Amino acid sequence: MGTSEPKAVSGANPGEHAAHASPAVTYEAAKLGIWTFIATEVLLFGGLFTTYIVFRTKFPHMFHADYVHLNRVLGAVNTVVLICSSLTVALGIAAIRKGKQGMLRLCLVLTILLAAGFLVIKYFEWTEKFAHGLYPGTDVFFSLYFMMTGLHGLHVLAGMLVLGAVLVLAGQGRFSESYHTPVEISGLYWHFVDLVWIYLFPLFYLIG
Repeated sequence: MGTSEPKAVSGANPGEHAAHASPAVTYEAAKLGIWTFIATEVLLFGGLFTTYIVFRTKFPHMFHADYVHLNRVLGAVNTVVLICSSLTVALGIAAIRKGKQGMLRLCLVLTILLAAGFLVIKYFEWTEKFAHGLYPGTDVFFSLYFMMTGLHGLHVLAGMLVLGAVLVLAGQGRFSESYHTPVEISGLYWHFVDLVWIYLFPLFYLIG
């Protein structure tokens, strides 16, 4: 009697929920996640690059004698292929920011085809080495060459799968001018994969 009924406590501010569900916050969280993942990948490849430098300093004559067996033309072609794939990814992101879904799908298809082309060229390059009796266990140079280019090839394949999944979602009309976080995140990963090759190419193919 005379006492007021206690009001139910909602436990959260509705505006707070809206903020957490906003595309901007989702994008920032996803971007933080992909940058964290890329940082771990940088540590991985950084360790391999350091190993390369140590052994190159220790066995300069071996590295000079072995690098001439690599096909610099195919390596250069693959470099151009990956640079073009970075361009198509960037164009795709720019397109969906303007709501151009058709252009996004076209750019994703082109990027996946370029990635496939990279792997096909790498396949022919590796089979050429095998035909000449050059294997991962031949010496330190070729052990590093097959390990580092093979690991990079696996990242290219993973990138193709990610971009393929994004392409499927794009075909379903899941992205728009206001929401395209997966496109941006997959694009960041693909640029990283391309950047790794930009370092691998001169280390193995150009520095004699």
